[in-house]
Amino acid sequence: MGITPAAVGQRIRALEDYLGSDLLLRGRSGLAPTAVLELAMADLTLAFDALNRVTDTLDFQRVSEIHIVADPDWAELWLLPRLPTFRRDHPRILFCINGTGDIPLRLGAPDLRVTYGPEPGDILLRDVIVPATGPDNSRRMAAWDPDLPMEGMPLLHLRSQKESPEHPGWEAWFKTFGGRKEGPGRGVVSPNARVGIEAIRKDVGFLVCGLSLLMHDLENRAVVLPFPPVEHLVAPHPYRLWVRPDGAGRPQIRKFVAWLRGEATETERKIKEMTG
Repeated sequence: MGITPAAVGQRIRALEDYLGSDLLLRGRSGLAPTAVLELAMADLTLAFDALNRVTDTLDFQRVSEIHIVADPDWAELWLLPRLPTFRRDHPRILFCINGTGDIPLRLGAPDLRVTYGPEPGDILLRDVIVPATGPDNSRRMAAWDPDLPMEGMPLLHLRSQKESPEHPGWEAWFKTFGGRKEGPGRGVVSPNARVGIEAIRKDVGFLVCGLSLLMHDLENRAVVLPFPPVEHLVAPHPYRLWVRPDGAGRPQIRKFVAWLRGEATETERKIKEMTG
C-alpha cells in the first residue's frame, strides 16, 4: 500500500470510530476479525475483487507509469540515489514509489514490489551488515583502546534490530568480532535506517546496517566504515523482486527491471570487492 504499519493502524482506528464498532480483535497471537466484520467479509471480498478488475482496466491504459512498493529504507537509500541515471535515458517514464513521485498512488497491486525477508519473488540483491559512523567519530576511535575500541562509544540501534533476529545489530556484531564488553545493547534506537544513517552523518554515534544502504554516503564520504569491511555479518535474507505478472511484458517494465537488475549486480560486485 506504500504506507507504514502505524499509518494502517491509525486508519483502521479512525474507521472504527466512524462506525462505532470494533473491527479487529488485537491479541498476543495477532489480529482477528470481530463478529461485526465477519458478517461483512463476503460482501467486502466481492467489492474489492470488482474494484481490482476496474483498476486493471483503467491503469493499463497508463503505459508510461511504473508503480513500486518497496522496503522504505531500500527505496530511499539505494533506489532513489540511482534513479536519475535511468530517468536520463527514459525521461517519459513516470514513477510512483511507496505512494509518492511523479504520479499519484493508484489502487490495486503495484507493478513491482521489493522486499527484504522470506517474501515471494526472485532474489535481487544480497547484502552484508557492517558498522558505520561519521568521519569525526572514526578519528576519535583511532585514539581509543586498541583492544576494546568500541568500549564506551555511543551506539545507535534500529528498531528492527531490537525486534527481530532477521535484522542483526550491534549485539550480534560484537558477539562475532568483539571490541566491546559493556552495554552492547545500550544506546539510542532509531525507527529505521534512514534516520539512523542521517544521525551518523552528523557524528551522533555508530550504527550497523546493510552495506548496500551505505554505498551512496560512502562514495560521498558522508560516512565511513570504522572497521575493515571483511568484518561483516551476512544478511539473513536477500532483497527480493516481485513483478506483476500481467505487467511484465510492458516495454517500460522490461526496461526498468533490466536496469534494476544491472544496478543490483553492480552493487553486489562492489560488496564482494570490499568484503573480500
